[in-house]
Amino acid sequence: MSNETNKPSVIVICGPTGIGKTSSSIRLAKIFGGEIISADSMQIYRHMNIGTAKPAKEEQALITHHMIDIVDPDEPFDAARFGEMAEYRITELHNKKIIPFLVGGTGLYIKALLHGLSRARPANPQILERLEKEAENVGPEVLHKRLLACDPIAAEKIHPNDVFRLVRALEIFEETGKPISEYHNEHMFKKTPYKTLKICLDMERDKLYNRIDLRVDLMLKTGLIEEVQGLLDAGYTTDLKPMQSIGYRHIVDYLSGNTPLNETVETLKRDTRRYAKRQMTWFRADNDIKWINRDNFDEMQELISKFFHKHL
Repeated sequence: MSNETNKPSVIVICGPTGIGKTSSSIRLAKIFGGEIISADSMQIYRHMNIGTAKPAKEEQALITHHMIDIVDPDEPFDAARFGEMAEYRITELHNKKIIPFLVGGTGLYIKALLHGLSRARPANPQILERLEKEAENVGPEVLHKRLLACDPIAAEKIHPNDVFRLVRALEIFEETGKPISEYHNEHMFKKTPYKTLKICLDMERDKLYNRIDLRVDLMLKTGLIEEVQGLLDAGYTTDLKPMQSIGYRHIVDYLSGNTPLNETVETLKRDTRRYAKRQMTWFRADNDIKWINRDNFDEMQELISKFFHKHL
């Protein structure tokens, strides 16, 4: 057998926040006898359920989920650690002949797992965290312009929406004073050790934005404010990375008396819509992705069946 034949198969179900990845992936995993590995940078945290749109206990009971509720909000965590942990889970599932469904909207985590990161030196986690947060808040274009100024050779090779590589290149420059093109000649990412099928859920933008607005209303109705207050009461400080994320920082601002509730809700909806737009931009930069309308479940199922027929 060739090395290609022996590679584990991974089905990726990605897409922007609020599009319905959870329900679709659970149905698909049940049909194909798979288990779900969450690729969501917020669902890793314990005690943060409503604001992260974490699959409900009833949903998790239908299909085994991995990489959910694995660290506390004050524990450091990054894409590299996710990649290492998720890789271990995939190996376990492959050995049991169970198909891993990698499901989520954090493109950085998906890329970290599928391609890994070739590092000639340990990265500075504080710089990485700051740059990742900046990319989330203002968009990757700002980072790409900065990289263009300090390392035009790398900037030419890195897509303006490739947050993972932008962050890594800028981290190397900030930490060493050398552009990555000088520091080492290795590729940022290795060839993937998996046979992958990437499906990204799609829908008309105005309909997606309406779904996002309705989901924010539902989060508030089901206790988002109380969840954030509970985190604060438990001693989790507002400067923690997850407390600075969309939803949590908005409610913290409201609870601090800085913003009235109606303004908080509108800002939260707006920022979530903007985040969804950035997610779509990230995924559209990946030429390997198959785009399927979220309502076309039969097409998803057929695509996966053809993939297995070809590779298994």
